[in-house]
Amino acid sequence: MKASKSNVTRALPVGAYMETCDNSGAKVVKITAVKRHKTVKGRLPAAGVGDMVQVAVKKGKPDIRKTVQFAVIVRQKKEYKRSDGTRIKFEDNSIVILKDEKGNPKGTIFKGPIAKEATERWPAVAKVASIIV
Repeated sequence: MKASKSNVTRALPVGAYMETCDNSGAKVVKITAVKRHKTVKGRLPAAGVGDMVQVAVKKGKPDIRKTVQFAVIVRQKKEYKRSDGTRIKFEDNSIVILKDEKGNPKGTIFKGPIAKEATERWPAVAKVASIIV
């Protein structure tokens, strides 16, 4: 996992429900933890584009429901600033389910665009992505 070059706003706190954009079998997930994130006492950990999170699958196929998975955030509604000065935001918040902590995606097809920050940080996600913004 590489460091992000952009100043991504952390807009998705623990407890947020998100939709998945892959064909892993999960449809709706809930963020339960943000990996490699420190914060002050009393504040909920939050995640942004490119961050790895731990999620609980709430809706989806029966074999993947009620399981805890790792995932990477690939889109967020809240705009963030890139290093070249441009600002970017997406229509929805979306996530990709991972097979393991190394960053290999479980799904083989991603629907919609994937943020450049997520593909720079997770090369295995970039291989499967069809549209990178």
